Amino acid sequence: MEYYDGPVKTGFSYTNKNETTSSLAAAYDLYALLTLFFTEFPEYSTQDFHIAGESYAGHYVPSIGHKIVSEPDKIINLKSILVGNSLTDALTHYAYFRPMGCGEGGYDAVLSEQACQAIESNLPQYQESIQKCYDGDSSAVCRSAFSLCNGLFITPYSSTGADLYDVWPNQPELDSGINEWLNKPEVIEALGVEVDGFEQCDDTVYLEFHWSGDWMQTMHRLIPDILARIPVLIYAGDVDYICNWLRNRAWYKALDWPVQALYVGDEHYGNLTVADNFAFIQIFQAGHYVPTHQPVGSLDMLNRWVGGEWTS
Repeated sequence: MEYYDGPVKTGFSYTNKNETTSSLAAAYDLYALLTLFFTEFPEYSTQDFHIAGESYAGHYVPSIGHKIVSEPDKIINLKSILVGNSLTDALTHYAYFRPMGCGEGGYDAVLSEQACQAIESNLPQYQESIQKCYDGDSSAVCRSAFSLCNGLFITPYSSTGADLYDVWPNQPELDSGINEWLNKPEVIEALGVEVDGFEQCDDTVYLEFHWSGDWMQTMHRLIPDILARIPVLIYAGDVDYICNWLRNRAWYKALDWPVQALYVGDEHYGNLTVADNFAFIQIFQAGHYVPTHQPVGSLDMLNRWVGGEWTS
């Protein structure tokens, strides 16, 4: 298993050269890295390779997946992509904050009735701003749409004191201990780290991507071309607010691709929909970070997916 700190300047990665400020540029960086890896270690190049990510990786994973499947002379044996609780289609993304925050996602409402009504009445004009970003691809237009929409949809929820990543108040708080472990001298030495330490959250890259307008860029348009070549799995914890399961389900249904359900069933940890080369699973009682709250179910999902059970 490979773990990738990307885009550059996240995790332990760093650069002294030009900045990477878009998901497309990040995909080119990763493609170069993977090509180098499989060139240096050709014994792995014939193995099945899958790329997975969560949240903003709804931008990164489709970008790198599309880059790989589009290259005629690739040495990367990509078999599928997996994306969890993703930001992939902003136009659909913002339409489902109200349903999730107002009690239509399977859990009690977090937002007040007044806040729900305000979101509903303002949604059309804010979606218009997102559509302008989609149509014009101007960084200034996309930044404006981001500021407008996050002020309307995120601020009212945050003001309640509820967790953006978890609408279910009964969820136990979990500390992965990742910061402490990654900053241990012996871990830093073993990994060959060339920076001072690890921070789980830092605004540097976030602000650079925001300034380029990347947040509002649509990535769902890449998915049909990927599906034509390799399978795609979308999974979503159903207590997440920020990238909730309702709109993850909605954007795949709106794809320019004939996603007709061939199988709909219940696993003990979620609801599964399987179609041709595609699967979607709603993970019960999991927040934004699905494996943190549902580790056993997540492992079962991963093993069955890479084993080809849901695409055979």
